[in-house]
Amino acid sequence: METKILLPRSTPEAQGVSSAAITDFLEAVQNKQLELHSLMVLRHGHVVAEGWWAPYAADLPHMMFSLSKSFTSTAIGLAVAEGIVSLDDAVVSFFPEEAPDDVSPNLASMHIRHLLMMGTGHAQDTTPSLRREEGASWVKTFLHAPVEHAPGTYFVYNSGATYMLSAILQKVTGDKLLDYLQPRLMEPLGIYGATWETCPRGIHVGGWGLNIKTEDIAKFGQLYLQEGIWNGQRIISEAWVREATSKHISNGNGGESDWAQGYGYQFWRCRHNIYRGDGKYGQFCVVMPEQDAVVAMTSGTNDLQGVLNLVWKHLLPAMKPQPDAPNEKEASALTARLSKLSLHPPRPISESAMEEKVSGMVFLLDDNEEQWSTFSIRFEPNAAIASIRSHTGEHMIRFGRGAWVEGMSSIRQGAARRIASSFSWQNPDTLALSACLVETPFHYTMICQWEQDELKLELLPNVSDTNAPIQIRGRL
Repeated sequence: METKILLPRSTPEAQGVSSAAITDFLEAVQNKQLELHSLMVLRHGHVVAEGWWAPYAADLPHMMFSLSKSFTSTAIGLAVAEGIVSLDDAVVSFFPEEAPDDVSPNLASMHIRHLLMMGTGHAQDTTPSLRREEGASWVKTFLHAPVEHAPGTYFVYNSGATYMLSAILQKVTGDKLLDYLQPRLMEPLGIYGATWETCPRGIHVGGWGLNIKTEDIAKFGQLYLQEGIWNGQRIISEAWVREATSKHISNGNGGESDWAQGYGYQFWRCRHNIYRGDGKYGQFCVVMPEQDAVVAMTSGTNDLQGVLNLVWKHLLPAMKPQPDAPNEKEASALTARLSKLSLHPPRPISESAMEEKVSGMVFLLDDNEEQWSTFSIRFEPNAAIASIRSHTGEHMIRFGRGAWVEGMSSIRQGAARRIASSFSWQNPDTLALSACLVETPFHYTMICQWEQDELKLELLPNVSDTNAPIQIRGRL
C-alpha cells in the first residue's frame, strides 16, 4: 500500500527566508522569459514556497532527462554499501561476452568510478552511437567504442557511461535499476509512480528517462542535504553522499559558468559551494549545504545558466541565519503570485470572422517532416477542435477558448500522453493553437494563417536542439 509522504510546510520568514526575495525571483523569471514549470524552495527541511505554472500541476510527473543520473549514482552507492560492486571493478569484467577480442589498455583500466565521474577516456559522448543501430546491444556498442584517453584524465559528458552503470547493476543483481531503488530509496522517501525508459534489451537507460514529480526531486535533494538520513533512518551512507557530491574531475576553468566548477559522481559542482543534479531543458535539484536549503525546479528552457543565475541572485542571499519577523504584506503578495502562475495565460478574445469561413474545411498538406497529410479545425462557443491526419492515424485535439483544456494525445509523442491545449486569435487572420505536453518540458504553438484557399502552418517548439520552426503549407 502506498503511503503518501509529504514534506512539512512552513512560511518563508519562519525559516529565515524573505518572501519578497522569492517574489522577486518569480518576477525575474518572467522578465527574462525563462519557462519554468514548477518551483519548490526548502529551508531547514520545510517547504517555504511552491508553485506550478498552469497547466503543469503538482500531481503530474515530469521528464527528468539527465537529472536521472543522480538517481543512478545513488543506486551504485547503495550497491557499494551492500558489497555488490566496488568502484575499482573493471567495466569490461562484467561483460566478457560483449567485449572486443582485443581489449585496449585504456578500456581494460576503465573502472566503475570512471563511469561515475564522466572520465571514461572517450573523446566524445557515446550515446549517439548506442542508439544508431535499432535493436543493437548498447553494452557491446559502448565497449567497442575507441577509448582515446587514459580513464580518469579526461572529462566528457557521456550518458552512455551512466547507461553502463545501470547495465552493470542489472547484471549483478538481476534487478532493473528502478526495481533495485524501489525498496531502498523510493519507498522510504514516499516516491511512487516513478517510471524509467528502457533500452531495446530491457535495461533502464540510467542517464535519462526517469519520470517523477517535483516534490520527489525535493525529497531526493533533502535526503542528500541530510547526508543520507531520512526520518531518523540511514538510507545512504554519509561517506557516499560526501564522495558523490565532491569534485573528482575538472570540467572547465571555473569562472561564472556552473558547468565548469568540477564534476562528482553524476552530480555537478556549482559556485557558492553548492552542488546539483540537473537535466536538459532545466530540470534541477539544487542542494545548498551552507544555507541548509534545497531548490527543486522543472522547466522547458534552453537557458539553464540563466535559471541558476537568478537562484544565486535572488534566493541565495534571501536565506538568513535566524527566522524573520512575519511580514503579512510580503507573504500575501508571494502567495498570490504563486497561485496565479501560468504559461501564456489564454486570453478570452472575441471570435474572428475567419472562424465561420474556415470551420470544418479540410486542407491537404504538402509533404512535410511531421508526416501530416490533412488539417481541419472546427469552432465551438468555448473550444476549437483540430483534426490532424498523420502516418499514425487521425488525431483530434480540443483547444479551450480562454482556458486550458486537458486531454490525451499521441501526436508527436508515440504513446498517448496528457496534454493541455488552448487557442487565441493573434489578429483577425492569424490563429495560435497552444498544446502543452504536461508530463514533459515540451509545448508547441502552431500558427495558422489562411489566404483564400491556402493554409500556412508554422509549428514553434518552446525548446529543441535547434529551436527552428517547422513550416507546412496546404490547400483546400
